[in-house]
Amino acid sequence: MRVLFLSWRDTSHPDGGGSEVYVEQVAAGLAARGHDVTVLCASHDGAADVSVTGGFRVLRRGGRLTVYVHGLAYLLSRAGRRTDAVVDVINGLPFATPLVRRRGLVALVHHVHREQWRIIYPGWGGRLGWYVESRVVPWLYRAIPFVTVSEASRRDLHALGLRRVEVVRNGTPSLPAPRLPRSATPRLCVLARLVPHKRIEQAIALTDELRERHPGLVLDLVGDGWWAGELDAEISRRGLQGVVVRHGRVDEQTKADLLGQAWLMVLPSVREGWGIAVLEAAAVGTPTVAYRNAGGTAESVVDGTTGALVADEASLRQITDELLGDPRRLDALGRAARERAATFTWDEATTGLEKVLLEELRRGYLP
Repeated sequence: MRVLFLSWRDTSHPDGGGSEVYVEQVAAGLAARGHDVTVLCASHDGAADVSVTGGFRVLRRGGRLTVYVHGLAYLLSRAGRRTDAVVDVINGLPFATPLVRRRGLVALVHHVHREQWRIIYPGWGGRLGWYVESRVVPWLYRAIPFVTVSEASRRDLHALGLRRVEVVRNGTPSLPAPRLPRSATPRLCVLARLVPHKRIEQAIALTDELRERHPGLVLDLVGDGWWAGELDAEISRRGLQGVVVRHGRVDEQTKADLLGQAWLMVLPSVREGWGIAVLEAAAVGTPTVAYRNAGGTAESVVDGTTGALVADEASLRQITDELLGDPRRLDALGRAARERAATFTWDEATTGLEKVLLEELRRGYLP
């Protein structure tokens, strides 16, 4: 097949995250199976307009919003018309591919963005964004099969009136072995894009509240994003310089080292499609505490076995406190997390999406 992914960003983009990891891992898997794969995404400073990575092409066109126009224009071009299958990656806003194409379309959604729209755009902009996602997308894509990464996201899509939804879960990212042992003193970690809906302020607050009970406690913040300045201000306001360490965007070896040193990862995010960071931490034996009602985290974390699921900020603080005081329990959770992470592979994810694409091509044109 000639496969085109239309994605808002790629992993090299400053705002790239788990959705982009999924796209590129599956794109590489499809390319390795002999498919001709292209990813079209937004441009950003320092990135080439065209590059080849993992056996697939990356075309960078337009910016935060104009990439959607470029995506449709590409589909109307000669190269676009020769494409067999198109994966329209909907991160809140769609590429609106059914307007220009009637065959070989699949929509990929990691999670719905009801809370994110309200948090990031609290006024009319957020209401408009949620209207597009919750009303326009279900109507425009009503005949299109959807792929998502968790049963929680499938239920959310069903609630919007979308019925043809397949779950194709993330694989576990391959990380190098940590070069450093587990920290001798209590250490927490957050691996996430620095954006408001990740609610990293809650991890900073609980570190502040628990540091007297757990001497030497450190919180490592791994990742970058446009909310970094607000987090720096919060760290400064609480006088936590040296207690909360913001590392920014790091290479894979450094990521493995930091995750491997941590006793526990804290994921206070309001919504996750799956929580790929959970598997990255689990791969080096670090369990995660996350919110039970945050969507996919209730599936990526097995409560009491590979980590803990909590109901609110008070219980997040309480369970983190209990776990930091029980190294033997943390060790058991970490071992189970590592074993479970090994069961999720990108080869299975590639097979799942490839099956959906082939079935859609066999169906022919949309009604």
